Amino acid sequence: MKKKKGLAPYLSIIPGLGQFYNGQIAKGIVFLALFIIMVVELALFGVSSLISLVTLGTVPFQDNSLFLMIKGTMQLIITVVFVMFYVMNIVDASHTAKKVERGEKIPISWGEFMHSIGDSGFPYLLSTPAYLLMLFTIVFPALVTLFMAFTNYGFLNNPPAHLLKWVGFKNFFSMFMLSGYKQTFLTVFGWTIVWTLCATTLQIFLGIMTAVVLNQDYIKFKRIFGVIFLLPWAIPSFISIMSFSNIFNDSAGAMNVQVLGLLNHIPGVSIPPIAWLTDPMWTKVAIILIQGWLGFPYVYVLVTGILQSIPNELYEAATMDGATVLQKFNHITFPMILAVASPFFVTQYTFNFNNFSMIYLFNNGGPGDVGGGAGGTDILISWIYKLTTGSAPQYSIAAALTLLISVIIISISLIVFKKTKAFDLEG
Repeated sequence: MKKKKGLAPYLSIIPGLGQFYNGQIAKGIVFLALFIIMVVELALFGVSSLISLVTLGTVPFQDNSLFLMIKGTMQLIITVVFVMFYVMNIVDASHTAKKVERGEKIPISWGEFMHSIGDSGFPYLLSTPAYLLMLFTIVFPALVTLFMAFTNYGFLNNPPAHLLKWVGFKNFFSMFMLSGYKQTFLTVFGWTIVWTLCATTLQIFLGIMTAVVLNQDYIKFKRIFGVIFLLPWAIPSFISIMSFSNIFNDSAGAMNVQVLGLLNHIPGVSIPPIAWLTDPMWTKVAIILIQGWLGFPYVYVLVTGILQSIPNELYEAATMDGATVLQKFNHITFPMILAVASPFFVTQYTFNFNNFSMIYLFNNGGPGDVGGGAGGTDILISWIYKLTTGSAPQYSIAAALTLLISVIIISISLIVFKKTKAFDLEG
């Protein structure tokens, strides 16, 4: 008797029955077994965990709201995976029923089922572990942080002595509207933007210029210069930053004692010592210059490879047309660099937007205090660190800031990638 193809999806309301109806006993057993496991998991742990995620506990000391949030978030991810499996089961039963009606061969026995997994399902076998790892190493922490931003988790509401409560958008309102956080946020955010643009643009400029100059035919000892330019890359950055912190010391640093002392020996030149570590403005100048020095080797290496791949015929044709050196750079070299390195340049801007080590190791985000526990040179990420490690930690505000940073970085990256067509591989 010819089976009705429309019946299989309805039977798949209980996973596995639609596969049984299609004659796929092996697949049906697997789907039904997975369904039973998931139902048992939801009955024993899942429902209570999801309820706890909503309530965040009812009895102080007995219920730890933070643990309940983490446990509930994990269960939420597992539940979403279960729903995806449930939908896939219905789609699979419907798709297979159409094949049966058309008279196509489908895997029925265990051997055929295993062979189909190793054949058509091989890409899924390879990618599934990566997706699962991504769920529990990226999505899970991100969701916990997201949920924390909508609670009152802080020094005065610290589990298990106190229960956390959902407060909606109160933390975001406090950050943008309350004077205690508003002015600090605007100051720190403004400096974060200035720091990101200046430091990253400087290291990109130095890297491109160094690579272009060293790529010229008349330059001798290119390998020696290449090794010298890679030294900032070879030395661990935290060692370099700590060394520069001593070099820029106000009283005994080499910058004030040796460098400025040497300049002061020039007739008519008198430069007083600069307060590199005690004046916020000069500290900002120092860390921008240091980041330019630390970051340009990455750009130099990348651009050097790009320059070596540009055909010399383009420059020869431009020379015959009477193009100047600057015109060659603007119309040949720089467009070729951007065409290849745009995604890398974007990552450099996003990296410096969250460059915690440069800010913290050089002067601990100081000097000075702009309110809210933030120092004169703190950027958003270092302010978040201070909000969570200070004497009166504000975890929910820090989580809200973290969420804001993520939105900013993702939005800007997507816009830049779309404008530059960095990942447009068609054609």
